[in-house]
Amino acid sequence: MEKGRLHVLIRGYVQGVFFRASTQDMAERLGLTGWVRNLPDGNVEAVFEGTIDLLKQAAAWCSKGSPGSRVTYVHEEWLEYTGEFTVFELRYGR
Repeated sequence: MEKGRLHVLIRGYVQGVFFRASTQDMAERLGLTGWVRNLPDGNVEAVFEGTIDLLKQAAAWCSKGSPGSRVTYVHEEWLEYTGEFTVFELRYGR
């Protein structure tokens, strides 16, 4: 199966609603690696690596978000797989 990397920027009401923790849960459930973090402007940024099919599932999940969140926009950037991650982690700060 073809692997890839997906970088997303999620806008909306996505901080203070367990968006990062829910993203981590979803990524781990799918077997994806990478990270997610809050940004100072109130948005959330994430990078996922895995198979293209699973990355598409992650992109769809990000468009919907966690319970309590209100996603208004998701910018997707599809990139080449690097294999640099071994787990999916929560990151803090810039």
